[in-house]
Amino acid sequence: MPLRNEYPVIDDRRYADLVAEARARIPRYTSEWDDVNDNEPGMAVVQLMAWMSDLLIARLGRVPKLNYLKFLELLGIELLPARPARAELSFPVQATYAEPTLIVPLHTQVAAEVPGEERPVVFETEKALVALSARLDAVQVDLGLQTTDVSAANAEVQAGFLAFGPAVRVGNALMLGFDSPLEFPGVPIDLAVWIARRDARAPFYVDSPLATAPPATLAWEYWNGKDWYPLDTLRDDTAALTRSGHVLLGAAPRNGPQRAVLGKVAAPRYWLRARLAGGAYQRPPRLLAVRTNTVPAIAAQSVDAEIAGRSTGMPDQVFQLAQHPVLAGSLALEVDEGDGLQPWQEVADFLASGPDDAHYVLNRTTGEIRFHGIGGRIPVANPNRPANIVARRYRVGGGAHGNVGAGVITTLRGSLPGIDTEGVGNLFPAFGGADEETLDAARERAAATLKSHERAVTRDDFALHARQVGGVARAQALPLFHPAFPNVEVPGVVSVVVVPEASDPQRPLDDPAPQPTEGLLREVCAQLDQRRLATTELYVLAPTYRMLRLSATLTVAGDADLAAVRQAALLALRRYFHALVGGEDSKPDADGSGWPFGGDIHYSRVVQRLLLPGVASVDDLLFRLDDTDYPACANVPVGGGALLRLADDALALSVRYETSEVDA
Repeated sequence: MPLRNEYPVIDDRRYADLVAEARARIPRYTSEWDDVNDNEPGMAVVQLMAWMSDLLIARLGRVPKLNYLKFLELLGIELLPARPARAELSFPVQATYAEPTLIVPLHTQVAAEVPGEERPVVFETEKALVALSARLDAVQVDLGLQTTDVSAANAEVQAGFLAFGPAVRVGNALMLGFDSPLEFPGVPIDLAVWIARRDARAPFYVDSPLATAPPATLAWEYWNGKDWYPLDTLRDDTAALTRSGHVLLGAAPRNGPQRAVLGKVAAPRYWLRARLAGGAYQRPPRLLAVRTNTVPAIAAQSVDAEIAGRSTGMPDQVFQLAQHPVLAGSLALEVDEGDGLQPWQEVADFLASGPDDAHYVLNRTTGEIRFHGIGGRIPVANPNRPANIVARRYRVGGGAHGNVGAGVITTLRGSLPGIDTEGVGNLFPAFGGADEETLDAARERAAATLKSHERAVTRDDFALHARQVGGVARAQALPLFHPAFPNVEVPGVVSVVVVPEASDPQRPLDDPAPQPTEGLLREVCAQLDQRRLATTELYVLAPTYRMLRLSATLTVAGDADLAAVRQAALLALRRYFHALVGGEDSKPDADGSGWPFGGDIHYSRVVQRLLLPGVASVDDLLFRLDDTDYPACANVPVGGGALLRLADDALALSVRYETSEVDA
């Protein structure tokens, strides 16, 4: 949103306060003036001066803020608009559908009901989908002499399964079985693959041409009834099943795949497989799920052929779109100046626009379209058309409310014959949605932007740009840290730890250890990839949480409520150690900026947190971090950029009166 929307309103002070103050001072300075009613001539002068002072104070009081906003505009700083959430939507085909494939059109809409929202959040598909009637219901791991059926693990989406077994060897294969009474379709096969992170620090690699090459080579094949035949790999976003993404396989020849019974699946299936043809994995790849008929979608709606208005031929014309906020790059604006509708180009401002440039400026937040003033090109008035400015198409959406949970995007809007509407949904949570940036956040970003110049070089640069991704609450860069070699400083490597925003901003303590989705890590990777040096090897990690347990005895006054004191103590400690709202700047009734990465636990500061109203003393305070016990009155080192998580049984608090002890 342009900063002009944040300009201070001039003359917004009330002059009545000035009149009241002057009336109150009259007896002190001019005691002989005893008539201060409004009909007295002297009061008329007071009211006139108050009115003039009102105008002057209002202007002077707003000058610093106005100058600051003008300075930000000169630097090109604008409030970041709302960003839409993203998700992967699956469209299963009905078992009775008579064709082998079904087209799900581009911008197909599926809605999610969000508690607290008046209207559902609508998601639109980002591309057309060729859905298969053949249902992927069998998954096996072929180890050569042994075959393991992992179909249940693929369907449950919990712990995941090892794609090539615990001991990965060349020749091991992941087999996918498709059930269908029809002939297997001769179309490209799009497989959505989700990778399971075995631990909190399992990284997401930067996705760019300069990224680390896949560690292994996979050969995709189909079973023709007698042998395995190759399939072309058109695109592999997963880098040989090392990160989540899509695998696009070329079409199998007509009548090529044949139904057969293979491995431990008793019923005949059409079979595809990914065979490890070369290379090696440092860790065996573990998959959460493999799905077909899945397509990316964003929380946005398309608007087509909207009439914006009619040009008068005057400078500085402003037109209003019916819906907003508008997604970046989605508006296609056309103007008819007598030669039919012609496209105009959106620009950030008119500073580089000449008199012949067909340019306009869009306020994405408010939906305002602004044309050039004097000296630039202005749309010509066309008397032959009642409205000659048309928004051919644009998309609206954005906001953190789009970050819905798994299995929530389920309501198909419109009719798609053949699609199983009961099975439509998102297997994993949506991610990346963010509300419009606040002015305070823009001020902080401005200083950091001046320092980084939109490049990620220093530690602070990486953290700054990571926090600009929707859904990221905190970030820390770890120079020289390689997730595969945590105890060795590796030159040229930067790892960025990302902590997501709370799923419920009103109740952040409900999640004691927030973990980002892999989709959010992908967004951070894309953000940092545009700004890192070509020689920097980048990894984005979920935070590591160290398990903390503590025990203490609280001595309280005789009139204190033991249960209330214990609950207040538990809440204070949970808030103090929390990754999002904890830290030294947190208060009993307010949130902080989060427990510092790798911040040590200081004994005296924890005691201060437990000295709540009614507590006379804190005795026998002990800490246990992971599996290590620490002696009384000792500080606890955390280190390693880790955060803290209080275990469910972490708080063994004994509360007693000053005269007698009672366990609460």
